[in-house]
Amino acid sequence: MRKALRQAGLRSYRLTVAGIAGRPDIVFARAKVVVFCDGDFWHGRELEVRIGKLKAGHNALYWIAKIESNVARDRRRTNELESAGWTVLRFWESTIKADPDAVAEQVRRVVARRLLRRK
Repeated sequence: MRKALRQAGLRSYRLTVAGIAGRPDIVFARAKVVVFCDGDFWHGRELEVRIGKLKAGHNALYWIAKIESNVARDRRRTNELESAGWTVLRFWESTIKADPDAVAEQVRRVVARRLLRRK
């Protein structure tokens, strides 16, 4: 992802900034854009399908509660950041792996648009 961001012309970002809610993976502070790279399992991609699979596994109640809690926390953090004026971009791990250049281009467009508005 970072290589694709550099190739898209994006170099002025910070990684895993602790002082921002949710500790985003990539932060474009000047543009007020944060990027989360969410793991498919831990952040509940295709949640209903995942829950169905987890029900058949060991310690099902724990894992279902854990994933649902992560999804709820992600929503809360997104709302907090947006309320504070940030643009929040979330990408699934498998989407990034499948086409990092397309994801980087999406990020580039959003960052460019935000920077234009701030002038």
